[in-house]
Amino acid sequence: MFAVIRTGGKQYLVKEGDVVDVEKLGVEAGRKVIFDEVLLLDDGAQTTVGTPVVEGAVVLAEILETFKDDKILVFKKKRRKQFRRTRGHRQALTKVKIAKIYPDRAAVPADALAVEAAPVAAPPVAPPPAAPTPAAPKAKTPAKKAAAKTPAKAKAEKPKAEKPKAKTAAKPKAAKAKK
Repeated sequence: MFAVIRTGGKQYLVKEGDVVDVEKLGVEAGRKVIFDEVLLLDDGAQTTVGTPVVEGAVVLAEILETFKDDKILVFKKKRRKQFRRTRGHRQALTKVKIAKIYPDRAAVPADALAVEAAPVAAPPVAPPPAAPTPAAPKAKTPAKKAAAKTPAKAKAEKPKAEKPKAKTAAKPKAAKAKK
């Protein structure tokens, strides 16, 4: 018998006894969880496909450990712009061992139903910081009068530099011709 379950936004093909690494579940090691999002169920004779999940089917699993995956390096670069950035990422994962696949929730033993349902992979949200209490309104200070603007200083007149006059060659005065 095998099943396809969905957890952490991913789908996993599981059989009884399989050890699978899934997105981090907020449950400590040694506890048991129930995966109730079973998308497909196959018992060897019949295959049941869910729309979107198989009603009543559950998968019981035991948490083995929570760990971080290998580091993945993310490198960004914009050519000719002197921009380079390297970041590393290690995904938090949970190793689970599939204990039993139940096609009908009614067939699950009562002690197995007392375990937690697989939580959503989102980490617990911390409460927002307390907002500061509003203080007494401050007394308004009288507005300062704008300082009187001083008249703009007259531009100091610079003596204009005289342009050199074009030199005219002294023309010899032609002697008047006598008649």
